[in-house]
Amino acid sequence: MEAHNHTLVTEFVFLGLTSRLDVQPVIFGVIFTMYLIGIVGNSLIVTVTWIDPKLKTPMYFLLSQLSTLDICFTTITVPQFLIHTFSKSKTISFTQCMTQVFFFAAVANMEGYLLAAMAYDRYVAICNPLHYGAIMTQKLCICIVLVFWLLMFLHSLLHTILVSRLHFCSNHILHFFCDVPPLMQLSCSRPFINELVVLTEGVTATLSPFVFILVSYVCIVVTVLGLHSTAGLRKSVSTCGSHIVMVTLFYGTGIRLYFQPVSSYTLDRDRQVAVFYTVVTPMLNPIIYSLRNQEVKGALRRTLSKIFQ
Repeated sequence: MEAHNHTLVTEFVFLGLTSRLDVQPVIFGVIFTMYLIGIVGNSLIVTVTWIDPKLKTPMYFLLSQLSTLDICFTTITVPQFLIHTFSKSKTISFTQCMTQVFFFAAVANMEGYLLAAMAYDRYVAICNPLHYGAIMTQKLCICIVLVFWLLMFLHSLLHTILVSRLHFCSNHILHFFCDVPPLMQLSCSRPFINELVVLTEGVTATLSPFVFILVSYVCIVVTVLGLHSTAGLRKSVSTCGSHIVMVTLFYGTGIRLYFQPVSSYTLDRDRQVAVFYTVVTPMLNPIIYSLRNQEVKGALRRTLSKIFQ
């Protein structure tokens, strides 16, 4: 169905990752496997941080929120893609598409803010350890998460409304889910207002936590270098190493995917990046944390031993 006005578009058609039928089973198998690993891994992290008394700390509360977010992140897009892989009908209604845009944008940006909250937690723990318990309370952590969710819903609502008001010349999306950049590509005219909002409010909302993370780690590095202790350095690296890897994965792919003009945006290239962003990173996060964190590994062993004893 072709449309010259957004009011005539009642559904969109996904063109997926590839039109080659011979590779679709392989793509299905790989993404389905990664999705299962991510769901199981993140579910384990959420479970052990809630039931293990040794992980009842602000750091692991924020980690459990991040794992919950990763479960939502992949579930918003992957099940639909897997169903469409072997389905003759690869359509989504206009309302469902806008709903997917809203929740995907909210969850994607929320992840950056949670990473910033985790960086602040590490900053307080290393730079102000004597007052850590008084500063990083459970109440503060809950308030931080709730405020961030409110801000992200407002941010997402703004972009969803702007996209929904575009005049679409086609309803065929060269992607595997509804997102702001591929929908802007379907606009009959250059979506100047959308681009302006993305490059102002969008960049501010997305890069603010990144800048906060960088400042936090600069303060941490300065404090650690002043310790003159190999043990202190080793402990700090161990504490922050997993978080730094997660931040690099998240912002490395996110900046590559979103921060470019629509005129230079090529969906053939960037939908592969989107797979890494939406499937691979959520799968790797629990692996990174469980492999590098002795407390998480210990909690996983205790939990699994109780289950299978």
